Amino acid sequence: MLSRVADSLYWMSRYLERAERAARLIDVNLNMMLDQSIDATGEQWSRLKRSLRTPVTTEAAPEAFQQTEILAFDLKNPDSLACCITLARENARQVREQISSEMWEQLNRVFWQVKQSNITSIWQGQPHEFFRAVKEGAHLFQGITDATMSHGEGWHFIQLGRYLERATATATVLDVHFSDLLGREHASDDYLLWVQLLKSCTAFEAYCQVYTADLRPERIAEFLLLNAEFPQSVRFAADLVQVSLQAIGRATSARRGGRPERLAGRLCAALDYGQVDEIMADSIHSYLDNIQRQCGQIHSAIHQVYIAYPIEAALVA
Repeated sequence: MLSRVADSLYWMSRYLERAERAARLIDVNLNMMLDQSIDATGEQWSRLKRSLRTPVTTEAAPEAFQQTEILAFDLKNPDSLACCITLARENARQVREQISSEMWEQLNRVFWQVKQSNITSIWQGQPHEFFRAVKEGAHLFQGITDATMSHGEGWHFIQLGRYLERATATATVLDVHFSDLLGREHASDDYLLWVQLLKSCTAFEAYCQVYTADLRPERIAEFLLLNAEFPQSVRFAADLVQVSLQAIGRATSARRGGRPERLAGRLCAALDYGQVDEIMADSIHSYLDNIQRQCGQIHSAIHQVYIAYPIEAALVA
């Protein structure tokens, strides 16, 4: 597979995953703010922006209308929902011949739905309906991809982009929330804030099936970090990253593919044998920061090995 094709498939998937996450987090955030005080609302926007890697402003009482516009529709914000959808579509357009017609039509449908919307139109209607449509559109694209595209090298680059983005994003969301919520004294809304974290990862119902509605920080950390069966957990995503890298290595018969696989294997091993009590006792911030750093190393290795490799390396492989 040409490196430019692999790169476009990889980034198409990452950007779409990023857009789905933005829609999910903004939607949960708006719903949680309905009954909060002004001070609590300011903290909420700060957490949301840091979770989406958007610069945090210093205004004391940010306006929901303006902040939602920045996070959802501002094309100057590279991590906004609209920008991510636009970049996902552009990457798909560059490899139009490599993906199925159904995939292109679905992604194009989501793109035009977002492009024809703006903060005024969704605010006058139901913001929840708009964000739900974006989430469902992204999920439908993933299902169509699995159902209509051959599960070969290109499909694995799509999987790789999706799950590497997810592992990084879940670790970031956990880091932001645990940094803010652990150690708070006499906070009456702590229960709702832990609920918000779980709902931000579409994990509330799945968590309750395992632990009931007894929300404890260590259990939440264990579920979203180390659970091998929940699709939004860091461990689940890391396992799929490793699987895809192994499949790509076999498909390309590339000896140079060893470095990304080794890095992914090291991350998987740390998560497989991690113990939540040890993680919490040492420093969960350091642990989550290390996960994000390792995901960045895997991304860099993928780029060096499969995207920007020198011609000599290709001839040797």
